[in-house]
Amino acid sequence: MRRFGDLFNLVHDPAFLMHAWERVSGNTGARTAGIDRVTVAQIETRIGVHAFLEGIRNSLKSGGFSPVAVRQVMIPKASGKLRKLGIPTVADRVVQASLKAVLEPIFETDFLPCSYGFRPNRRAHDAISEIHFLASRPREYHWVLEADIKACFDEIDQSALMSRVRGRVKDKRVCALVTAFLKSGVMTTFGETEDTWTGVPQGGILSPLLANIVLSALDEHFDQQWQTVMGTDKRRATRKRKGLGNWRIVRFADDFVLMVAGDRRHAEALREEVAGVLAPLGLHMAPEKTRVVHVDEGFDFLGHNIRRQRKRGTQKHYIYTRPSKKAIESIKDKVREKVNRSTLHLTLDELVNGLNRMLRGWANYFRYGVSKQVFHAIDHLTWHRIAKWLHHKHSRLKWSELRRRFCRPGTWIIAHNGAVFTGASSVKVIRYRYRGNTIPTPWTPKPAVTTIGA
Repeated sequence: MRRFGDLFNLVHDPAFLMHAWERVSGNTGARTAGIDRVTVAQIETRIGVHAFLEGIRNSLKSGGFSPVAVRQVMIPKASGKLRKLGIPTVADRVVQASLKAVLEPIFETDFLPCSYGFRPNRRAHDAISEIHFLASRPREYHWVLEADIKACFDEIDQSALMSRVRGRVKDKRVCALVTAFLKSGVMTTFGETEDTWTGVPQGGILSPLLANIVLSALDEHFDQQWQTVMGTDKRRATRKRKGLGNWRIVRFADDFVLMVAGDRRHAEALREEVAGVLAPLGLHMAPEKTRVVHVDEGFDFLGHNIRRQRKRGTQKHYIYTRPSKKAIESIKDKVREKVNRSTLHLTLDELVNGLNRMLRGWANYFRYGVSKQVFHAIDHLTWHRIAKWLHHKHSRLKWSELRRRFCRPGTWIIAHNGAVFTGASSVKVIRYRYRGNTIPTPWTPKPAVTTIGA
């Protein structure tokens, strides 16, 4: 419950700024510029890293640093809608990265185990594994309130956010810097600058941490209920005998589910409760993405479909996770986009290497589910697309000649110039190890190792 002061000196500390630069320059977005059109490569060649960081340090110390508006780009979503993404300048990214390095260890001590998104050493598979754990025997949380927050990053109440930040940070200069980033504005695609009175700029390094600070109010509300009335086996059993439900929240950023042990009415009753917690934060649930389902019906979460089914050949039921239909269609669309007449200028080995990278990356995310058949189906589609592509590229050759040139001898395995199509099936399907509440942070003290002298 302590509040931290004198943090601003760390934000402009040379070691913190260098660490921030390494993070920004090593990111895949290093080649993307903000409204000043300056990239990381240009800073390295024209200004020099040390001179650039020294300029930022001096402006921070003197109080002259002021963030500029982010450059807005529109990213198409799978639903057909557009997602607003704000790209800060390189200088603003460096300061945000340094600020995050100072603030993150403080707020990580407050964040609860039920939160998995945008946190160090945690990933989507931990959230999926937690749901699997809760829905399985003997816990059997079978009813699910599947929820999504509408335009979360755009609608966050900045006053509510800063109130939570000030609850832990009393350094006025740090709070003023966070507020400056929130109020920096947006330059739209039409070149107009708009003020940002609500929300956090999606795309900034600091934004995920700020979103977690706000949404942790949801975690705290349900954790307090758990600790107060459901925290022991005896309490949960007593509630069950009285016809009451028990529930746990699992959250990944603005996507979350409430796992309920009870019946549908218990899960339905939680809608209003969630809405009541979100309203003071300026947030609302998206009605089209919020529903109550039974685990036997199945539901989608973080690209996975989670469903309880009877195991073949037995009468026992187990929880299975698979790639969702939406995720499968997404990768199929990417394959169709990559293998068509517009890419006939590529050589076969270039095409195959690109497909292998894309399919392996997709399969690595879904390797912990019941995904083997799905991987084979994706590869089957991709193989036929490549064969059709080869037929268009070499329209004068017969199939027998195409097979002789572009397949391994005696097989239908596509190979050329050392590139072999392996696809998603090359990724081994394994079981994810459930980590529960034991996930360490980078700042978790390691147990002391004692050595016995000879």
